[in-house]
Amino acid sequence: MKAQALSVPNQQPMALKALFVTLVAGILMLAQAVSAWARPDSFADLADKISPSVVNITTTTVVAAGAGPNPIVPEGSPFEEFFKEFQNRNGEGNRPRKTSALGSGFVISEDGFIVTNNHVIENADEIVIEFFSGEELPAKLIGRDANTDIALLKVDAGKPLPFVNFGNSDNMRVGDWVVAMGNPLGQGFSVSAGIVSARNRALSGSYDDYIQTDAAINRGNSGGPLFNLDGDVIGVNTAILSPNGGSIGIGFSMASNVVSKVVDQLKQYGETRRGWLGVRIQDVSDDIAESMGLEKTAGALVTDVPDGPAKDGGILQGDVILSFDGVDVADTRALVRMVGNSDVGKEVRMVVFREGKTQTLKITLGRREDAESVVQTAQPMEEAEPETATVLGMSLSALTDELRASLKLADDAEGVAVITVDETSAAYEKGLREGDLIAEAGQQPVAMPGDLEAQIEEAKDAGRKSLLLLVRRAGEPRFVALPIE
Repeated sequence: MKAQALSVPNQQPMALKALFVTLVAGILMLAQAVSAWARPDSFADLADKISPSVVNITTTTVVAAGAGPNPIVPEGSPFEEFFKEFQNRNGEGNRPRKTSALGSGFVISEDGFIVTNNHVIENADEIVIEFFSGEELPAKLIGRDANTDIALLKVDAGKPLPFVNFGNSDNMRVGDWVVAMGNPLGQGFSVSAGIVSARNRALSGSYDDYIQTDAAINRGNSGGPLFNLDGDVIGVNTAILSPNGGSIGIGFSMASNVVSKVVDQLKQYGETRRGWLGVRIQDVSDDIAESMGLEKTAGALVTDVPDGPAKDGGILQGDVILSFDGVDVADTRALVRMVGNSDVGKEVRMVVFREGKTQTLKITLGRREDAESVVQTAQPMEEAEPETATVLGMSLSALTDELRASLKLADDAEGVAVITVDETSAAYEKGLREGDLIAEAGQQPVAMPGDLEAQIEEAKDAGRKSLLLLVRRAGEPRFVALPIE
């Protein structure tokens, strides 16, 4: 009996301990689940943390006398002279006048660097920064980038300023909470909250990478920050989509991973220094991929290779760029962004698809800003013998000097001219028109209609359903996959 009595107390603590461990584990799991689904009770602590780093921006521009439209009386109105006389009597006359604009920004360093939109300060003669405390300071422009609509300013405060850091915009997911702060409609410092509605939006620029949000953004919010819940800037509020000028829940903020690179260059150089590859490209469509034998529809198809880094590195017209610096190329927009974000002078490895197989090339990037002002000149080519034929619903002719002149082609243009196109043909459906120049077929140069016919037969023999054409219109090249069945 004693042995049995002694065994009971030894088992009870073990059982209670196991039960306690199980309960604690369950509570922790429940707490994690609740935390994952809980909404913030308030954004007040975050607003207190970030407010001192957000600024209002007022710009003043001096407009020359007589510049711009008359604000009251239309030009040519019978009251025009009367209005001018009224202005003169009131001392306005032909004096220059000042116009003002409002925007937002944020401090990114304790020594007074401030980020805003380029359109907020563009053409401004004076820039005044108002801090959350009410203090005002003049600012000078360090540099600006119209391509991303970003500008960098600097104030001399004589003391360390509260500032915020850039976060990693690539970590933001659709549905994540965000907070916008700025000076909407000139009403002063204002906070709004919402979520990330979409990622990787493009509006009009080559380097666009916008975060779409439903946080209230209005005029005057331009240049203000979009924060994550850690208080890091993950976007710069730039534009809204609205039929009436007010917020309807569709706002766009330039992603911080784009902005931070631009800001670093503006701070160091006062200008941007983007990588430059030196190619003209177009997206790869399904029919182009099939005509070239690509396994999937991806990459950037090279339509032209002027003098520059790509030509020096061995890239050819008709190559499909599949990979840039170890990263797969989804489309032309992705390639432009990757190249632009790369350092000038960097040597990168590129994988291209050429004549049914891949090749790896090494390219040393140039600087885009230097290249944009350089006019490339084409090399003269030999003139082809005249020849005409009707192929796939197109009336074609080899080029002559007379035909070059009548079609307004360059003196050194080479290829087969499209004289007419049957409107019921596949060629017409694919966008070929009178005056187009077919420079290549099947990635081979063509000088006569017979060259095109030979490429069609070769493609049919290879079991292809379409033939890839390089077509030039007004000097601009593009690839067209033309059905040949």
